[in-house]
Amino acid sequence: MKSINILCVLMLSAACVKAQTILPIEPVFEKTYQAGTRSTSGKPGKKYWQNKSKYNLKVDFNPVSRLLSGRVEVVYTNNSPDTLNEIWFKLYPNLYKKGTPRKSKISESDQGNGVTISQLSANGKNIADFKVDGTNMTVAVPAVLPGKTISFSISYSYMLNKGSHLRTGQVDEGSHFVAYFFPRIAVYDDVDGWNKFPYTGAEEFYNDFDQFDAEVKVPGGYAVWATGDLKNTAEVFQKQIVARIASAEKNDPVVDIITPDDLLAKGVTQPNTFNTFKFEASNVTDFVFAVSDHYLWKSSSLMVDPKTKRRTRVDAVFNPKHKDYYEVIDFARKTVDAMSYKFPKWPYPYNHETVFDGLDQMEYPMMVNDNPVDNREDAITLTDHEIFHTMFPFYMGINETKYGWMDEGWATIGEWLISPMIDSTLVDEYGIQPTASSSGGKDDSPIMTLTPDLKGSGSFTNSYPKPGLAYLYIKDYLGEELFTKALHNYIKNWNGKHPMPYDFFYSMNEGSGKNLNWFWKPWFFDGGILDMAVTAVDKATDGYNITIENKGMKALPVDLTLTYADGAVEKNHNTIGVWEKGNKTTVVKLKTSKKLSKVVMGDVHTPDKNKSDNSLSVN
Repeated sequence: MKSINILCVLMLSAACVKAQTILPIEPVFEKTYQAGTRSTSGKPGKKYWQNKSKYNLKVDFNPVSRLLSGRVEVVYTNNSPDTLNEIWFKLYPNLYKKGTPRKSKISESDQGNGVTISQLSANGKNIADFKVDGTNMTVAVPAVLPGKTISFSISYSYMLNKGSHLRTGQVDEGSHFVAYFFPRIAVYDDVDGWNKFPYTGAEEFYNDFDQFDAEVKVPGGYAVWATGDLKNTAEVFQKQIVARIASAEKNDPVVDIITPDDLLAKGVTQPNTFNTFKFEASNVTDFVFAVSDHYLWKSSSLMVDPKTKRRTRVDAVFNPKHKDYYEVIDFARKTVDAMSYKFPKWPYPYNHETVFDGLDQMEYPMMVNDNPVDNREDAITLTDHEIFHTMFPFYMGINETKYGWMDEGWATIGEWLISPMIDSTLVDEYGIQPTASSSGGKDDSPIMTLTPDLKGSGSFTNSYPKPGLAYLYIKDYLGEELFTKALHNYIKNWNGKHPMPYDFFYSMNEGSGKNLNWFWKPWFFDGGILDMAVTAVDKATDGYNITIENKGMKALPVDLTLTYADGAVEKNHNTIGVWEKGNKTTVVKLKTSKKLSKVVMGDVHTPDKNKSDNSLSVN
């Protein structure tokens, strides 16, 4: 990383003051400014480009044997200024192939042959010269010039995992969540070229915005839910199911689309030996599907955009044995409502969102795979966290593989803010104590550390609570209106594209009209302890002066609980702005005529490694 020094300049008064903080810029990003693909205003540059694909997927899935056979037809457009002589593909199911390097544990029984490619052609000509290395596949092709396209046809198969459920696999006898199931072209971007990072089971994903036409063939009796819009509802579902879906799409009340009686009477899908479900999805980063022959389905919809009257249908699809799931439809609906009108105050971008009762806690475009949980609080926080991912990474096209904090941090603040909107008694402390206790330790690296390079506790704190806290503190500092303006500037600049860290920082600076680098640099580029102390309480003529010391480099809000001699208690809040000038101490001036007896510092969302120095009694 290139280090840039902050210079002191001599003013007329002979005082030496700090120049404006400048963020360290890595060479790979510096070259994008020189090439004109990105800009320091936070907007895409005049020469910004990104490649895209049109996929036609035909899948035959046997839920009993777990064999998935498919054919991928894809047309890839090279919008880059480069000539491509090879195309990189992702074979994510090869995580379960014997010998594949991985960070996640896979049981021996789930390790098999991975993806079998039985036929591959490019522009109609068979290609035998392709190389598979773990979850990456490279295909040598005739030169694909800038602005030109290349088409592929691939026939393939693999066995879906039964155990070792990592974001995909069999859920129970008769239910499966099937993700990352087809060979897909990797991202080629203006920063790194091809995304060559292998999938290890730990880091998440980075995909282009593509178009999908998908056909999923399953045995009769199995319903299918997926990314995108179902285009042949009447061909695959029985009349009463079709009518209920139509009702749910137009009305607010919850509709029981599949009931226990429907399952008992075999009244869900058309009575065919096989049914083929056809879906369409445009401008999305992935396509997934789920199947079950015994799940209930609750659904509702709500208006997410008053200007266009557009509605989003929200689904909860679940095993009737899981009692916590009966309320998930309510939690999911309230999350979509909160996202549209309260935070981030952006109309929910897709036509539907389905929460599927699975074995993980994972998000996908328009789909969520959430395990059942033991209590209502966990059900709320899990539901809103995963649905919030719809904005980050899916609407924003984030490179999760390198910068997990750019989506997980947002889902974390979304969870903190939206959970109390669903249940006002809920206080979510997710990740706060681990952030405090690990700060300044061996695993405490800067947030900007690439996600694959994180170790130990930092793999969690750097991706989830630390960036989430940074977003929360900036929101508090800017205020609701200005923060929303800045965040919307970022969203407008980069939805449907591929923002990188500096695009976020600069978009927020530009949108707020404030240079926030004084905050971004220590929080995202530096490590260090999170620790403050109350060092003095001094009597003043009009009250008290309370001195707070920041023992680290990162700005934290100062929240004080003040107890008076008469037993009265009041709260005093100070934003991160008290540290804006780089000072190590700040004085909170308390105006009061009453006698102060005790000062206690701390808040549920302020990590502090050593709390023993957070209070003082006043004589």
